[in-house]
Amino acid sequence: MTDRDDPGVYALPLTLEYGGSEHTFTPTAVETDRGLVLLDAGPAGAVGQLETHLAGMGFELTDIWLVVLTHHDADHAGGLAELLERVDAIVATHRDEAPYVSGERDPIKGADDGDRYPPVDVDIELADGVRLPTLAGPMAVVATPGHAPGHISLYFPTGNLLVAGDALVGDGDDPLAGPKPHFTPDMDRAIESVGTLAGLEIDHTVCYHGGYVDRGTERIREIHEQLED
Repeated sequence: MTDRDDPGVYALPLTLEYGGSEHTFTPTAVETDRGLVLLDAGPAGAVGQLETHLAGMGFELTDIWLVVLTHHDADHAGGLAELLERVDAIVATHRDEAPYVSGERDPIKGADDGDRYPPVDVDIELADGVRLPTLAGPMAVVATPGHAPGHISLYFPTGNLLVAGDALVGDGDDPLAGPKPHFTPDMDRAIESVGTLAGLEIDHTVCYHGGYVDRGTERIREIHEQLED
């Protein structure tokens, strides 16, 4: 999945200061006939590391023609305005996330002082089931609300790969776990979303928090059962 000789999907771990401490975030780049699709833009200040990662794989930042946001949280969308100063890219997210990205609504988990990341126009509003052709096969939008109202995950059935956003995490004690309750406003819907993912044929997963995890459907079903108890 990260081999440049096998075009497809590339995890891009970024280590940045965020919220007063250092964190690692994992946007994902996907090759298409038109160039790269970037899944999540990272927090403010992410562009430099994104550019470095892509250069190491033989790409340029300007190869990005589409940015798909899994949701509007600042660690996923906060660096988007800065990125768009460097690239001429289309922005897409679920229709329920679009008002938060564009500035019509303040982010649900925004700063206490009301400060927010620069709003960005959304060009395409996505819905569950939309598919985009890529060099890794079709990339399907899977609605996984709960962590955010219109949170989406991206599924590649050709390779049984899931890019989970924050619907699942891989940075805790378990190699793959459910969404973090403290950051998930609607945990009931988030649990339902884990159940949706458990119904897919998944062999491996990329989590925004935790990166690549060599776990799939069996583990996701275990997570769903545990969360329902």
